[in-house]
Amino acid sequence: MTDLDLLVCGSGVAGLTAAVRAAAAGLRVGVVTKGELEQSATRWAQGGVAAVLGGEEDSVDSHLADTLAAGAGLCDVDAVRVLVGEGPERVQELIALGARFDRDADGALALAREGGHSHARVVHAGGAATGAEIERALVEAARSTAAVLRESCFLVSLVVEGGRCRGVVIEGGTSIAASHVLLATGGVGQLFAVTTNPPESTGDGLAVAMAAGVSVADVEFMQFHPTALHHPAMPRPLLSEALRGHGAVVRDIHGQRFVDELLPRDQVARAITAKTLEQGVDHCWLDATALERFAERFPTIAGSLAQIGLDPAVDWLPIAPAAHYVSGGVLTDLDGATTLPALWAAGEVACTGVHGANRLASNSLLEGMVWGARVVDAILAGRGSARATGAMRAVLDGDGGVPGRPVAVPDVPAGGGDPTGDAAKLRATLQQAMTSGAGVLRSASSLEAAASSVGRIAAQIPPAASGAEWAPLRNLTVVAGRLVAAAAAREESRGNHTRTDHPQTDDAFWCRLVST
Repeated sequence: MTDLDLLVCGSGVAGLTAAVRAAAAGLRVGVVTKGELEQSATRWAQGGVAAVLGGEEDSVDSHLADTLAAGAGLCDVDAVRVLVGEGPERVQELIALGARFDRDADGALALAREGGHSHARVVHAGGAATGAEIERALVEAARSTAAVLRESCFLVSLVVEGGRCRGVVIEGGTSIAASHVLLATGGVGQLFAVTTNPPESTGDGLAVAMAAGVSVADVEFMQFHPTALHHPAMPRPLLSEALRGHGAVVRDIHGQRFVDELLPRDQVARAITAKTLEQGVDHCWLDATALERFAERFPTIAGSLAQIGLDPAVDWLPIAPAAHYVSGGVLTDLDGATTLPALWAAGEVACTGVHGANRLASNSLLEGMVWGARVVDAILAGRGSARATGAMRAVLDGDGGVPGRPVAVPDVPAGGGDPTGDAAKLRATLQQAMTSGAGVLRSASSLEAAASSVGRIAAQIPPAASGAEWAPLRNLTVVAGRLVAAAAAREESRGNHTRTDHPQTDDAFWCRLVST
């Protein structure tokens, strides 16, 4: 294969935004993705895109303040300014590309309010099919512009030569060379037994970056969406934030309302989890019976509910928190450059600093759009290492706006199991251990139990860890080890990270826990 100017790993909003922008600028672009091109976490996103696109009372400063408040003191303020300042233009570019968002009777974009937002600024498509519409528009553009598109490509490792990323190795040992590599591989939801993420979300980008010694941060902050439908379907169907924004209320087993539904997600998820433990049940209820024209406004959700025999006009909807989004990842600067020159990261796999300890609702698709574009702009400007390492030294050396602190991570056993063993059972065991020990509520003892389970499972994985089941499982154990270690080191409660043995926020942990 001819060398590429940019190789994008992943086909969600961040990766395809970058691919389309780079191709339009004349770069030779390749995209490799684990499944089909359309098969990314973006496609599953029901929530919308938060950006200041109208509304007389709204402002970029207000969006900035809401994001900082949700992030519980750990947001990188400069990164948030980039997000909220450039976001509106990125949304308009997506519309120009063909994405169709919901509009009101006058033809203006329909703006909704969601949890943690002070104003109505969230745009949706099809009520709760925003991700699918964004993915559709980007996939169509990518298919017509990218030089190379390869599906069903499992990412094995990075190619590093002369201190610079030179490409990747995919399953089967094939190397793909590129002047620049963008990790846009998504999240780690499959670490947990109950998740809204698709099966592909196994932390592969994080794992290969860590194997190459690239710095990661904030991986302890796993966001659990508070209102996933309590139903055996997996990924768990989301009952979108938009429902609560339009007036749906959360009730306990006795029908009592017990939480402000428009609080940030971490607070609502904690309240629901605490209530289920208090009442000895495994779910609460979302009462959307007062919402008018439900099927018309939220056709995707209405269809999902109808399939399992629920009518939101009369039925309360069973809900429980589900693993949804990791706020940390591969540490980047404001351009999306990592600590390895020529390696970039964008989207959920990255830690840009915009989310801090808890992501504000509907900022994730926006982050993918903004940083997918910024990576390309930085490459075109000739950047790729000096600016990145200079910008991140403040975090790594502890003298930045949100200083860093190194976290010791135990080595995950190299494996040695029998390749004829049952990878699916080991994966289920890992997910249960992480849910019990590193879920919404954590403690030193629960995290220690989770770490022990991770080690035992990793020891049973074949050393080569190849194939459709073993390789993702290996990556999950590597990421699990980092998450548990960071969660154990953060002896406080902040944002998505709640320690029952350290329930207060501690200023000593006003820092980013960084590991390599």
